Amino acid sequence: MKSEILISIIILFLCTYSMKAQDFRLGKVSIEELKEKVHPKDSSAVAAVLFEKGVSNLIYNQTSGFEIELVVKARIKIYKKEGYEWANKAVRYYLENSLREKVVFSDVATYNLVNGKIEKTKLKSDGEFDEVINKYWGQKKIALPNVKEGSVIEYEYALHTPSIGNPRDWYFQSDIPVNYSEYVTLVPEYFIFNTNVKGFIRPTINVVKNTKSIRIDSKERVTNGFGGAVSTNFTSDNINYTETRTTYLAENMPAIKEEVFVNNIKNYTTSLEQELSMTQFPNSMPKMYSTNWDAVVETIYKYDDFGPELNKTGYFEDDLNQILKGVTTLEEKIAAIFTFAKTKVKWNGYYGYSCEEGVRKAYKNGAGNVADINLMLTAMLRYSDLNANPVLLSTRSNGISFFPNRTAFNYVIAAVETDKGLILLDATEKYAVPNILPLRDLNWFGRLIRKNGTSENVNLMPEINSREFVSVISAIDSEGVINGKVKQYHVNHEALKFRQKHLLTNKDNYLESLESRNSNIEIDDYERENELDLSKPVIENYSFRDNKTSEVINGKIYMSPMAFFAVKENPFKQEVREYPVDFGYPIQEKYTISLKIPEGYEVESMPKSMTVDGGEKIGFFRFVIANNNGQIQIVSTSDIYSSIVTPEYYATLKDFFQKSIEKQNEKIVLKKI
Repeated sequence: MKSEILISIIILFLCTYSMKAQDFRLGKVSIEELKEKVHPKDSSAVAAVLFEKGVSNLIYNQTSGFEIELVVKARIKIYKKEGYEWANKAVRYYLENSLREKVVFSDVATYNLVNGKIEKTKLKSDGEFDEVINKYWGQKKIALPNVKEGSVIEYEYALHTPSIGNPRDWYFQSDIPVNYSEYVTLVPEYFIFNTNVKGFIRPTINVVKNTKSIRIDSKERVTNGFGGAVSTNFTSDNINYTETRTTYLAENMPAIKEEVFVNNIKNYTTSLEQELSMTQFPNSMPKMYSTNWDAVVETIYKYDDFGPELNKTGYFEDDLNQILKGVTTLEEKIAAIFTFAKTKVKWNGYYGYSCEEGVRKAYKNGAGNVADINLMLTAMLRYSDLNANPVLLSTRSNGISFFPNRTAFNYVIAAVETDKGLILLDATEKYAVPNILPLRDLNWFGRLIRKNGTSENVNLMPEINSREFVSVISAIDSEGVINGKVKQYHVNHEALKFRQKHLLTNKDNYLESLESRNSNIEIDDYERENELDLSKPVIENYSFRDNKTSEVINGKIYMSPMAFFAVKENPFKQEVREYPVDFGYPIQEKYTISLKIPEGYEVESMPKSMTVDGGEKIGFFRFVIANNNGQIQIVSTSDIYSSIVTPEYYATLKDFFQKSIEKQNEKIVLKKI
């Protein structure tokens, strides 16, 4: 009997403790939460989401119909100074009048433990402000006060939106641990949503149906007989309907870690996205929304700030006619128009497939957003009798959408259809050339829209190699110091990347960086070729002195055949990879090295030639080395065939890199004769 009582007491204690530990009401921060020094499951965490709850409710408004009210409550623990950024929260909202959204923060406070007691600091008015992002979007931001290591912060916000077609995505997982994440949708029977859960950890799902009612007030003016008084009758009707309450719950979610060569980690983060697919109101026919990609792009094409902008040509015709005088071939025409568009209108940094200024105003002012520039470019190409069309895409930062919807896209480029295939053009990037798109555009597939309303998928991932080619002529002396000359070529996307990153950099700063990342070699006589001739590769020429990458031990010289060009460690360290490896584009790296050994020395040993065949999904590595009368010749070639390597080939890819790196770092041993 005593044991049964004891068990009952233990169970009651555990239940009480569990309820206390799981108190998800704002304002109920516990001393235990404030005392916690590190996250119990991730000691490296700078912060953690103790709980986050969101309720997305479709509510009826008497004047505007159904709207979405999203209410989010959150409690976050700050462990380290690096986690202070989590004490700032921003929620974006749409600004367009007909679809204007509203964000309201409440119950915002910081909690600290002071002399064993909980101290609460509320948000003051100067800690909350609005910020305009562009003409379409604003954001409301809060900066919580009195944040320290050990603080717990809380906030609640409500987002009201008339745009019921695309509810906000919900992220269960983050780059800090999430102890508890709950998302609830309340949907009347009149609405059907497509729902997609992304990520490798699945939340539990619970569905409950309840009977609800809507009260609809109406008024009617009535005339009492011929010429009689006019009165107003007010009536109210209650309409019953079935509401589906769906709860998505995820607990103890680990922080999602950035890994090398991942295009956008949000594509693989456990999250939920929805889009309205159908409505069916009483006594009405069903209405379908965004049933397929063709329907989506057809809708976008008809927008006033998209399709009609392609028909405007008068503002550029005279200028373009002058540019095209004497230009005859298709390639020359595309290059001339592309160069003209890039130089005429500068990108203001804003994305979007809808024009912000409009093509005429952007042309006049010399600045515009992505759509202003690339729809203008498309119009110019069409005016010049080229088969040109816009291509909608989602940038890497915007992620990948898994079902047809208008918000899947946030960018537009131009494409010219030729007998040899598509030529893709993005005039926002001043260093780009035809078919060499900036990295932000290289995100799986886009959607080409023709004037006749048809559309098709466009593969945005490059299929031609970009190249790094390095030629080295060098000699090593008896002290182990290597002197030589380098000629390095950057081709295609590698040339674009180099120009984007370095052309505006002070050359002295660039040389310091170049020396530092190459084992602190000393560089002289640095020159560049073709900096602004975009049709040619960027070429770097320089002399170097390297006294760091070789050793003299007991009269013998030990050195890597690749010297300071050798890769030191494998970037792929995980045993298992859940995300695709995204190189951005296929690439070939080739090194041709000639090394003269010092007088009075000979080769005691050196690495053997080797090939590593990673297969058609990975690539090929070849290392060839030979000694010709004291002149060591090395050719090292690494080819990565695919822009994307899927997770099932990760082990092969990791082994491919490991073998090539080990070969690069094997030693040449020189001894005295």
